[in-house]
Amino acid sequence: MKKLLKGNEAIAEAAIRGGCRFFAGYPITPQNEIPEYLSWRLREVGGEFVQAESEVAAINMVYGAGGAGARAMTSSSSPGISLKQEGISYIACAEIPCVIVNMVRSGPGLGGIQPAQGDYFQATKGGGHGDYHLLVYGPATVQECVDILYNAFDVSEKYRTPVMILGDGMLGQIMEAVELPEMKDLTKLPAKPWATDGTGVGEKRRIINSLYIEPDDMEVVIKRLYARYDEIKRNECKAETYKTEDAEIILTAYGTVGRIAKSAVNILRSKGIKAGLLRPITLYPFPDYEYAKLADKAEVKEFVDIELCMGQMIEDVKLALNGKKPVRFFGRLGGNVMSAEDIVDFVLGEVK
Repeated sequence: MKKLLKGNEAIAEAAIRGGCRFFAGYPITPQNEIPEYLSWRLREVGGEFVQAESEVAAINMVYGAGGAGARAMTSSSSPGISLKQEGISYIACAEIPCVIVNMVRSGPGLGGIQPAQGDYFQATKGGGHGDYHLLVYGPATVQECVDILYNAFDVSEKYRTPVMILGDGMLGQIMEAVELPEMKDLTKLPAKPWATDGTGVGEKRRIINSLYIEPDDMEVVIKRLYARYDEIKRNECKAETYKTEDAEIILTAYGTVGRIAKSAVNILRSKGIKAGLLRPITLYPFPDYEYAKLADKAEVKEFVDIELCMGQMIEDVKLALNGKKPVRFFGRLGGNVMSAEDIVDFVLGEVK
């Protein structure tokens, strides 16, 4: 049976059903329904909710809970995620699984509470200091949020890598009917021989650490992380293609903009324009192979990258295309959101 839920609430419920048992966060719009929902729901399943004194405190609580083996999560919005960056870098180096949700607002600075996509660089290029990445998803629908969140802890624990969900105010506030999965049986999860959970007495000491004074030791850790990122790229890359079989113009966008672009494809098709959509679902690793396949098709004339920022994903699009096809950019800023008709006008060269 489907249930009508706001995006933020659906994210929170999917996290619970996927095994989240610890949450630490601090209020900021437009993601406040996530901690509000978890503040009572976690207690119902024997979990713990903490409203921390700051974003910095919250991410370090996730570091501790995740290091002890709990399925730990935090959520925030752009300025709050910026404050968490040092802790995220520590968590990535210490190889601690966790889930981080960023419902992006416009910026820079405090910006506004309207939807934006200006945090793409921060999410996909590391954000904090040092050589590291997160596994980053950009869902487009509330159901996709549910599906991703439900399995996010499994994927995070498989690779011992933090997972980030990159959404925005539209996705967090929209209400859609969703199919909720069953609660996962946490007693059947794989063992965590690395977790500092008090077990393994008599074994080699379990140490969670992100401080490596010796250069050779630090080099080994970074190479291990990047070998894992290569494995994630082989196994976890996801993208949606729509009407690309005979397309001459490929629209590309992620998240909620991707669903607007899909509507634009339908309008363009009704006008006789052979348009298609390529929507990356994993933003890091980026699904390069999907772009490369379309770039090799003779009938494809160009790509149009569409974002709610000055153009950040476009850099990955161009790298994936490797100069084989031209790329045009269309964006809106400051919390303004384009319509499908705006995209159509741009593609047809009718934007004034």
